[in-house]
This record gives sequence, structure tokens and C-alpha cells, in this order.
Amino acid sequence: MGSNSSRIGDLPKNEYLKKLSGTEFVSENDPFWNQLLSFSFPAPTSSTDLKLLEEATISVCRSLVENNPRTGNLGALIKVFLSRTKELKLSAECRNHIFIWQTNNALFIICYLLKVFICEMSEEELQLHFTYEEKSGSYSSDSEDLLEELVCCLMQLITDIPLIDITYEISVEAISTMVVFLSCQLYHKEVLRQSISHKYLMRGRCLPYTSKLVKTLLYNFIRQEKPPPPGAHVFSQQSDGGGLLYGLASGVASGLWTVFTLGGVGSKAASAPALASPLANQSLLLLLVLANLTDAADAPNPYRQAIMSFKNTQDNSPFPSSIPHAFQINFNSLYTTLCEQQTSDQATLLLYTLLHQNSNIRTYMLARTDMENLVLPILEILYHVEERNSHHVYMALIILLILTEDDGFNRSIHEVILKNITWYSERVLTEISLGSLLILVVIRTIQYNMTRTRDKYLHTNCLAALANMSAQFRSLHQYAAQRIISYTCRHLRRYVYVLDKLYFPHSHCSTLQHCFSSFSDNGEELLSLTCSHILRSYASSLFSLLSKKHNKVLEQATQSLRGSLSSNDVPLPDYAQDLNVIEEVIRMMLEIINSCLTTSLHHNPNLVYALLYKRDLFEQFRTHPSFQDIMQNIDLVITFFSSRLLQAGAELSVERVLEIIKQGIVALPKDRLKKFPELKFKYVEEEQPEEFFIPYVWSLVYSSAAGLYWSPQDIQLFTMDSD
Repeated sequence: MGSNSSRIGDLPKNEYLKKLSGTEFVSENDPFWNQLLSFSFPAPTSSTDLKLLEEATISVCRSLVENNPRTGNLGALIKVFLSRTKELKLSAECRNHIFIWQTNNALFIICYLLKVFICEMSEEELQLHFTYEEKSGSYSSDSEDLLEELVCCLMQLITDIPLIDITYEISVEAISTMVVFLSCQLYHKEVLRQSISHKYLMRGRCLPYTSKLVKTLLYNFIRQEKPPPPGAHVFSQQSDGGGLLYGLASGVASGLWTVFTLGGVGSKAASAPALASPLANQSLLLLLVLANLTDAADAPNPYRQAIMSFKNTQDNSPFPSSIPHAFQINFNSLYTTLCEQQTSDQATLLLYTLLHQNSNIRTYMLARTDMENLVLPILEILYHVEERNSHHVYMALIILLILTEDDGFNRSIHEVILKNITWYSERVLTEISLGSLLILVVIRTIQYNMTRTRDKYLHTNCLAALANMSAQFRSLHQYAAQRIISYTCRHLRRYVYVLDKLYFPHSHCSTLQHCFSSFSDNGEELLSLTCSHILRSYASSLFSLLSKKHNKVLEQATQSLRGSLSSNDVPLPDYAQDLNVIEEVIRMMLEIINSCLTTSLHHNPNLVYALLYKRDLFEQFRTHPSFQDIMQNIDLVITFFSSRLLQAGAELSVERVLEIIKQGIVALPKDRLKKFPELKFKYVEEEQPEEFFIPYVWSLVYSSAAGLYWSPQDIQLFTMDSD
């Protein structure tokens, strides 16, 4: 920052800041406020610039915290701001640049000081600083609550001031100040269930603004308004080199903010790209914070109620009288923006919130004929799982799970044909259905999770989404069919390997190891086919050891293994736990295959082809006690089609095999296939979801909010990465 850093270092000596934070009371009518608020500078946006500002003004802020109980200067500043906001709408209509400029400066200072006060003191102390009575020179609980008045004023400013070039910055600043007001949560490890947020936002004077505020924040997100060009509404510097200040009636002297440049408009840290729309980003973050506030002791969260109940502008049906805070919004515009913005965590979290909580939105989205515009960005998030944080991946996956609860969605995605999916690099996909692509990406996500993160909830929800779709599989792409089967085979092989390690920890079966090493990750055939009959025989012997007391056998084997390895201080491989996880995955994959075979066999010759190609491995598991029931249909299909292929002779081409399969599908007696209950899984939030969502939302605010900086050392709500 060079010279900027040294100039920022002069701020603690500035006479205006010293007077604001000093021991002298300043009346709200004092010309000093015009002087203090007459500055113009490129607002700091990067965390580096904001950190420099915080470090430079520590002494000023500490003086204000110490002296404000006697001077009440913070309250006077807020009163100056409040008086100005009463004329703000008229000033916008008259394009009174100077008035709006000064009002924005007042709010910038208030926002910054409010953040410092919230960090430095308890909520009780904070409220005392806002209840100073000038006449008595003391604090009183009977005096007007300036903090509540400030919050109400901010809500009015956000919802009522027209958005034009000269009001863009103050609109962003008002939303930022609301975020700061709610930021007391950052300084607590536990989720707050009673706070000043609940006191002011869920009852009293602020409550009537609920629906209007939520609607405005949503429209700010929808419109994605870009900020005006730098300097578009700021007066140019005087040619004589004077400060960026303007002659007001009281006469204004430069002195405070002419030194405050901080590297230019929109300067950002190298790792943080500039936001296309700070207003949309800030609005979305505030909306998520409000939606995830816990319910008050005597009232539900009104902002969540508003999000749960709003309707489409084209819906003319009346709102039930039992629904508070109702409003209407253009669903088409909202849908379009959600599709375009899924690269950000916060947009994905909003999509999840709306799908999960607002049945009107969910019904509308599921009825769209262009669902690929929404599903493809979600699939791309999952595909690039290595580059995304785990929460973003989890939200994307839950969105898919919610969508797959609908049979209409599961049918329609196989009717949408996509061309040239460039971001899918494993194989060139010149033409594939959206449904087949979804299967490929979800299986890839499961595979990544099983080999890297090993998050049980992640793979369980992936499998649940596939299970929901399975009865509606249609015309599966050959690669999607192959991946379903090869992924199942991978776990079948792994299962035999782990079972062998459990029962015979000291054996060194080179033949078995060779059999496993000969398989590649994507499930290709054994390089040495002569090993297949050995593997089948060995697997059958292992399965014969299993009985109805399967878990007891595993427990005894684990204890035996622990005893044999403890003397050598060798870490104990948790084979029993691995085996349980693998068994769960195998069972679910077999049920998915079975569901497709029993309900839509005639639509999926490619799946039958892939199954026959790997039939040797599946045949080994027909005697397994955990899979015998679900293997009946799969074994019947394998036996039936294998027989027809055998009758057709050897050296069959792929095309001829598929032709025989299609003919056999018609001939296969469907009544021979055992019926199983339909696979259906529904997403349900865990108890106390706020324990997950509130830290997640605030981590997004911390990392993504424009123009706001919190010292990582002060954060208590979530674990900070090393800075």
C-alpha cells in the first residue's frame, strides 16, 4: 500500500476524529457534523484495505468507547443521520448529490463504529450507549431507543429509496449496516436464541417492514444491478489541487478524508475478484442471515415465514388469512437469476432454502420445461467437487435430492438431450440425456467421497437421489449404464478383499491380490481372465462363513485382529467399519439396479448389456446372506439373457448383442421378477438445523460481504482457516 499506508496512519491525529471521540459533547446541531461528513473517497472494499483502516483507527475507536458514556456523541451522530434520512427520498428525486453524499458518509461512519462497539462489548452495554439522554447527561432506560430507531430507518431506506446511480452506494451501505447490526452472532460459539436481533426485528416497530424488506432484497438479487462507474456521481477535484470537498453554507474545510484513498475504487485483494453487483451480493447475504435467525421465544421468525409463503405475481388466488408477511414476486425472473448465479455458495443456499421451504416455488420449478438451465449448474458444482467447499457440495446435492422426490422430474430429465458437455472431461459426451449426465456426476461424487472425504451423509444422499430416479431410468446412455454397473463391481471386489483381511489377516493370497490389482478404477475386465474362476470360488468360500450372526462374526474377527497387531504397535485397520459401509453401498446399488430392471427394463438395453459384461462378479454374490433377496431378479435377468446369447453363438458384435437383448426384453416373463417396495427417499432437515446453517451463513458473510471486515482473531462462531 506504500504511501497510502503512511497517510492512513495520520487518521488518529485528525482533529475531526479526535473531536468525535473526545471528551467534549457535540450537539447534533453543531456545524461540526457538516465538516465531518464532507469527505469523498473511493470506499475500501478489499479485506487488505479494510484491515488497514481498522488498525489505523483503533485508538480513535477506543477513545469513543471510553468517552461516549459521558458525551453521547455516537447518539448525536445517529440523530444527524436520522434527520437526514427524512429528506433522502426527496433528495433522490431532486438529484441532490451533496445531501445524499453526506448522508452516505454518516452511515459509513455509523456502520464502522457499530461494528467496533458490537465487537468490544456485551449487548447490554451496547444498548446503554444508544440510550444516552442529553439533558441529564446520563443513560436511562426510559429514553428513546436510538438503536431501534436506527434499525427501522435502515429498513425504510432499503425498501423506499429509489435505486438510481446516486443512491446505489447508500443502499449498499444500509444493507451492510443491517448485516453489522446482526453480527453479534459472530462473537459467540453457541447459536444465539435471544439477542437484540430478536428484540428489534421480530416485534415492535420493525415487524411491519418484514415482507417489504424480504421482497426488496430478493428483487435486488434478481436484478443484479451493477454499481455506477467510478466518479459517475462524485464531483471532480478542483483544478487548484484543493481537497475533494464542496463549499457548503457553513463552510467546509478539508482535513479528514483527503488523505483517505486506500488504493482506488474497487481495489480488491488478489485472491478476491471484484463483485459484479455488490448490491445483489449484500442483499442476498442479509436475506440469508434473516431467514436463518432462530425463532423468538414467543414468535416464529417472520422473515422465514415471508420466504416460505410468497407467491408468483401471476398467481391471482388470495392469500390465506393465516399466512402473515405474504407478498408476490416474479417467479420467472427469480428462476432465471438463480440459474445464472449458482457459482456462488450463497445463491445455491438460497435455491436450497426456496425449494425446501416454499412449496409455491418448488411447484413452479418442477413444472418448468427448461430444467436443464437449473440442473446443469448444480451438476457442475458436484463435478468440480475438488474445487468447492464441502458445504457448497452438500447444498447442491440436497437440491438434487429434493428434485428427485418428484416422479415428473425423474421422467422429464431423460427427455432432455444435451450436446457437447465441455466441462465433463472423463469422456467426450457429444450427445447425452440430462438424466444420464446426472447419474454420471452423482456416481463420480460418490466415488470421490468414498476415496477422499468419506462423509457418510454425502454418499447416503447421493445414493438416495439415484434410488429416487431408478424406477424412471429411460434410455440410459451406454456410458451411464456402464458406470452404474462398474461402480457396483468396484465395491463388490473391495468387499471380498476387506472380508479376506478380516478373517485371514496374516494370509498373503497373491492370486487374490492380483485379481484386485488387475481391475482398473473404472471397472474394466480382469487383465488375466483365468483368475475369475479362482476369485468366484474364493468369494463363495468366504460367504459360506457368514451366517445370521454376521455382525457377531465381524466383531470377533476385529477383536482377533486387534490382539494380533497390538504387540507390534501397528495401527489397526478398521476393516469391520469399512465392510459395513461397503455393504451399505452395495445393497443400495443392487436395489437401484433391481428397481430399474423391474420397472423399466424395456427402456434400458444398455444397462442389461453392462450387467451381462460383468456377470461373473455378480454371480459370486448370489449366495451372500445380505444380498440374496435383492440378487434374485438380477440373477434371473443374467441367466435369461446369457442363455439367449449362448444360443446365438460366439463372436457376436456389440450391435448384435444389443439386438438380442432388445428381443429378449419383449420375451422375458415379467411376472417372474419379484416385486419390491418402490425406492423413495425424502429429504428431511435434521433436528436443530440452525446449528449447521447459522455458522455456514456467517462464514459466507465473513468471506463474501463487500466492504466489511472482521478480525479473524475475534470470530468465535466457526473455526477460522489460517490467515
